[in-house]
Amino acid sequence: MRHVVLLLPVTSYRNEDFLAAARKLNVEVIPVADYCPQLAPAWGMGALSSVHFDQPLQSAQTILDHLPAKPDAVLAVDDHGLELAALLRERLGLPGNAVAAVGLTRDKLAFRHLLQAHGFRCPDFQPVADDADALALAQRLTYPVVVKARRLSASRGVVRADSAEEFITAVRWVRAIQARADRESAELGLIVEAFIPGQEYALEGLLDAGELKVLALFDKPDALDGPYFEETIYVTPSRLPASVQAQIVQQVARACRKAGLTTGPVHAEMRVNEQGVWLLEVAARSIGGLCGRMLNHALGMSLEEVLLRHVLGEPVPEVAMQDATAVMMIPIPKRGIYLGVRNLEAARGVSHITDIQITVEPGALLLPAPEGASYLGFIFSRAESPQAAEQALRDAHRLLSFEIQTEVPLATAYSNSI
Repeated sequence: MRHVVLLLPVTSYRNEDFLAAARKLNVEVIPVADYCPQLAPAWGMGALSSVHFDQPLQSAQTILDHLPAKPDAVLAVDDHGLELAALLRERLGLPGNAVAAVGLTRDKLAFRHLLQAHGFRCPDFQPVADDADALALAQRLTYPVVVKARRLSASRGVVRADSAEEFITAVRWVRAIQARADRESAELGLIVEAFIPGQEYALEGLLDAGELKVLALFDKPDALDGPYFEETIYVTPSRLPASVQAQIVQQVARACRKAGLTTGPVHAEMRVNEQGVWLLEVAARSIGGLCGRMLNHALGMSLEEVLLRHVLGEPVPEVAMQDATAVMMIPIPKRGIYLGVRNLEAARGVSHITDIQITVEPGALLLPAPEGASYLGFIFSRAESPQAAEQALRDAHRLLSFEIQTEVPLATAYSNSI
């Protein structure tokens, strides 16, 4: 039986989908997780259950020391484990992207330098080391700008600033967000770049021996102009002219070559305006959350099965896009405690809606963008046209009513904690 090491972040939406795909392919999974190292032993978990994904050198050795069998492949389920997976493949002699290439594409500042060096359209950008650096920059910048954490994903730690005062505030806020999420935040600093106007799009692809196979090009019909940049709707096939779609594919493929990415999934984000295509990100991973489920019909299987097949060297299906499909990542409207949702069945009954998954649990603390990196859930649709698929999402979302408690009395909070 074939064995695959899966790096499964505790907070990932996709763990179950990957495990289901492995069962379908009769693949033995060697799970590696990032549970708390203090709690995991008390819960009877082994060394592979409390691995620090953000410390690749240390963690790779821990994994190698405790592997029950030599794996045939290593795959990171989400962004957090990409560098660790690349290092494991390297040490095990398995094919995959180089560690340096993966690290470069995860770092927004390094990726901007790559784009600039190779003549891609690239906004003006500068590193921001600390508050003193921000104060020195504030009066020299041309606004609006966007302040970004260097290695976070899902629009976490991304804030627009339209003035020097807003810039200083944004830097302090994003630094705090990054400090909570990345143990190397002090050394990393932030990046500030000029705001790029235009509509945003995303490409989902698969690299095989350096050749890019496009699985889907997504429209993002909601304007993402700030002050925060939480994504909501993805629709495919894209309504862009064929010539612009070809430009996007060409630019993503070229960026992959320049970055040194050669194999595996690619998720790229870009903006398009009258000047052309501006790459925002090229990541060596697949689309996040449960969004990949919108491609199941076109692929004839789950995206997770496609990725497992690819990493194991098996053939992957051709894309057969007959209908339009769309997904809404249900945004978190405000900070608070999630209590529940009303009208769920009515929303599921909307024409062209294929599924609604509410992924947040009652009692969970909700953090909206730019602090949070999660959603209330996902709405899926399929229709004869992109317009109809998009409208179905909006109609279903309009019916949903989420109960969020924004104030928690201190006495209640105290009594519930003892």
